[in-house]
Amino acid sequence: MMRRMRFFGLVAALTLLGSCVVAQDSKKESQLRTVHGVTMDKSETPVGSAIVFLKNTRSNTIRSSISDEQGNYRFSGLDPNIDYEIHAEKDAAQSQTRTISSFDSKKEINVNLKLDRKKT
Repeated sequence: MMRRMRFFGLVAALTLLGSCVVAQDSKKESQLRTVHGVTMDKSETPVGSAIVFLKNTRSNTIRSSISDEQGNYRFSGLDPNIDYEIHAEKDAAQSQTRTISSFDSKKEINVNLKLDRKKT
């Protein structure tokens, strides 16, 4: 009888611990950010097949994405506590590098990138 009570107590404790871990994971996941926007030329016409670079300024890792036919790009799952730098390139043109600050509390961040400079 005593063994059975200990067993059920242990099961209850593990279940409670497991639900706390799941709650923390979902809370962490809900805080992640998404950056999206449109790549465009000087006349603000959407540019497809532009390469968009997203640099994590803490680790210096770079993610890339190719804009779709309407110029849309998207990066999701971004840590809200890290600053990022983003720019786009296509052929001989590139956009200005923009900073996505960790002080910006928005979860959805829109950054349109204008390809109006010669690649350096």
